[in-house]
Amino acid sequence: MAEPQQALTLQFLAWVADRPRRYGEAMEAWRTSCPRLTIWEDAISDGLVRIEGGAEAPMRQAKVVLTERGRALLDGGAG
Repeated sequence: MAEPQQALTLQFLAWVADRPRRYGEAMEAWRTSCPRLTIWEDAISDGLVRIEGGAEAPMRQAKVVLTERGRALLDGGAG
């Protein structure tokens, strides 16, 4: 992972870990139109965060949480 992207990924993971986050909040705070900085999308596809929510709730209200891999990366592990 390139250095600027890694720094942003760690910033994103720390942001998620800081307090409960909702999908809608994450989309608003971390969306980008830059194809080289897909921090939010990469974190999902790399298994660093996951979206939790039941079918009865709107997607915007689903929780965004760190996975074990995301926590390990944030804590300085290999991930």
